[in-house]
Amino acid sequence: MLVAQLLQTDYPMLHLTDKVSFALQLMEDYEIQDLPVVVNEIFTGSVSKESLLDEDEDNVIATLQTNFSNNCVKKEEFFLSALKGIVENDSTLIAVINDSKEYLGVITSSVLLEQLSIYVGTVEPGGIIVLEVERRNYSFGEISRLVETNDAYITQLNTYTEIDTGLVIVSIKINKVEISDIIATFHRYDYVVRYYFGEEQFTNELKDNYNHLMAYLNI
Repeated sequence: MLVAQLLQTDYPMLHLTDKVSFALQLMEDYEIQDLPVVVNEIFTGSVSKESLLDEDEDNVIATLQTNFSNNCVKKEEFFLSALKGIVENDSTLIAVINDSKEYLGVITSSVLLEQLSIYVGTVEPGGIIVLEVERRNYSFGEISRLVETNDAYITQLNTYTEIDTGLVIVSIKINKVEISDIIATFHRYDYVVRYYFGEEQFTNELKDNYNHLMAYLNI
């Protein structure tokens, strides 16, 4: 998903001659903490609500220019670049520009969060297994093969290196909710399963047997 595909053009922008009071009212109306500032269709920077609150409401935005954030992303970039910019600047939106720095619109944090949810597969049903692997032993091919031997496949895989241990933490989303057979396979091949989320056939059978026993005792 490219930035251009998430572009929002219905949010307001500010000019250097706008008053602080006007900017604060816009932020209140749109429930955001930042607004882009544009001069002759060129993105000049973003101003935050926090910086405005310390100013006289009759001052113009130009008086805060030294505090502007250059938080922007180009329209042809991958959407995760926009997410990175929002997180690093602790902002509620990011400006979108072209190669000439012309202002095109914004992407809000809420839209990015929704797209990220789709990207990591949270909207799709399935189990999640988190493995810890020594860096030298990490093999996507082997992990995928072990999953596929159980008539399943990986719909999403993410990794990061744990700073304290140096281990590669592998989070995989499986297209099956019942994952006990997959967990057993990983154990057989000496993988450390840190935790998992899904249903286990063995646990369910035990619960069913317990429920049958209680029903019998209540007769």
